Amino acid sequence: MAETNKRRWLIPGALIVVALVLFIALAGRGSIPEVQVVRVAHDDLEASITSNGKVEPINAFVFRAQFPTFVSQVSAKEGQPVRRGERILTLDSADAQSQLASARSTLLTAQSELRNARAGGPPDQVAEIEGQLRTAQARVKNLEQTQQALRQLYAKQATTQAELDQNALDLESARATLQTAQQKKDDLAHRATIDVERLTLQVQQSADQVRSLEEKVRSATVVSPVDGTLYSLPVRVGDYVVVGQELAQIADLHRVQVRAFVDEPDLGWLAPGEDVYITWDAMPSREWAGRTEQIPKQVVARGTRSVGEVLCSVDNNKLELLPNTNVAVKILVRRRSSVLAVARAAVLADGAHRYVFLLDGDHLRRKEITVGIASSAKYEVVSGLSEGDRVAIPGDTALADGMAVRATDAK
Repeated sequence: MAETNKRRWLIPGALIVVALVLFIALAGRGSIPEVQVVRVAHDDLEASITSNGKVEPINAFVFRAQFPTFVSQVSAKEGQPVRRGERILTLDSADAQSQLASARSTLLTAQSELRNARAGGPPDQVAEIEGQLRTAQARVKNLEQTQQALRQLYAKQATTQAELDQNALDLESARATLQTAQQKKDDLAHRATIDVERLTLQVQQSADQVRSLEEKVRSATVVSPVDGTLYSLPVRVGDYVVVGQELAQIADLHRVQVRAFVDEPDLGWLAPGEDVYITWDAMPSREWAGRTEQIPKQVVARGTRSVGEVLCSVDNNKLELLPNTNVAVKILVRRRSSVLAVARAAVLADGAHRYVFLLDGDHLRRKEITVGIASSAKYEVVSGLSEGDRVAIPGDTALADGMAVRATDAK
């Protein structure tokens, strides 16, 4: 009887022990965290810089008012293509033309006076003095010859002393007249020499004024200098414009310039000739390709950022990108083909050092690595890992060296 009772208790007890062992095993298994892991594999990587930028025309022609006036005629519409030599608008230039006519008259007078000054003086005055001088010279010469002849006759007692003295007086008067005529000529020449310098400056000033007014009159008719697009026309017929006010902007927009604002830490990656891709929120399905052209030589403040302004040339064959639009810019700065790569999400930082948690059996092992370029999703692995290694991606559970885990492949 006792033996039967003993067997009756042994079987339930064994079952309880087995259940307890299974419970402890399952409980222990439930306490091991599950982590996602990814494999280290070879891949093609592209490192890029993303930023914002602004579209600008290349070699834009900006027309501004050169004198205050009214817009008298507008012959084109903003946004339309224009041909070289096509008239865009006309300003009222009546006042400028009147000033030009007056300035040309002043210039002609100054040029005439300068020619006279260089010739020794006004032609009528020069001719008059030259005539007086020749007459005086001839009279002096004639009286000198008469004086010589009278002296000879007086020596022969063929004339009187009175005749000789009278001729001498006439000769002295003629010489005084000659001297006066010569002085007039010298004075006229001296004044002419002084006038040459003054009139030369006056001619230059008058010519500059004529050229300035001619340019103003020409500027009153705005004509397109190239085949392009009239992308800005802020004035209308009847508008009053002041000096310097913008009238129109024209450029060939088949190739535009994007001014990209790159943050200071990324400037060291830049070089001329790197591929650039432009996107615009207004046309989200389109992408425009270009290249970096000019690398910044200085850093400037832009709001709260310190940026360098990178100039990029961009193809715009369909004329879709408009000047002054804000765009997104991606600059490809590095490319690597078939390099060992690991997901960026698996790489952690400790100061300047990079490390991952390498799956070793069912435990994690902290492993320092050296990385190269980075794409948006992966790092290039320079050292520390091998192809096929599995590394953990941090999640809700904090990872630690030596931690036991249950690994599942990340999707």
